[in-house]
Amino acid sequence: MALWRAYQRALAAHPWKVQVLTAGSLMGVGDIISQQLVEKRGLREHQTGRTLTMVSLGCGFVGPVVGGWYKVLDRFIPGTTKVDALKKMLLDQGGFAPCFLGCFLPLVGALNGLSAQDNWAKLQRDYRDALITNYYVGCCPVCCCYLEFLPVLEGASALSLPRSVISTLQG
Repeated sequence: MALWRAYQRALAAHPWKVQVLTAGSLMGVGDIISQQLVEKRGLREHQTGRTLTMVSLGCGFVGPVVGGWYKVLDRFIPGTTKVDALKKMLLDQGGFAPCFLGCFLPLVGALNGLSAQDNWAKLQRDYRDALITNYYVGCCPVCCCYLEFLPVLEGASALSLPRSVISTLQG
């Protein structure tokens, strides 16, 4: 709990920096977990460059974009009631998620060295599945859990990355 309180203090004092570093850290750790536990690469076969790319993507794109979005969302829909949370989730998933994925997926493709034509084909192939998975994985837990714990999280910034992105990054 002391670590959580320290994180909350740092977040209150330096919200932008902490959100950016949190996003980069989570994406880096997520890639390590993916390579080691899912892909079972082992330490010798670990692609350090890929992990560093994910950290950079988290710090340079995901953290600033998602952090900025949540600021806009909190200004647009102030309040902490369950109804407010539901409105935020609907706007986030209905408006932001499609745009975010439409930018994120081609950026990942470009960072992975895809040509513009290959990147476009990959976006056309993967976008719909990634968005549907995002809705399935993102909305259900929010409806079931986040709305119940909203008073506990009042004032805390939440950074999330749709889990569906992980599968898209691997393919």
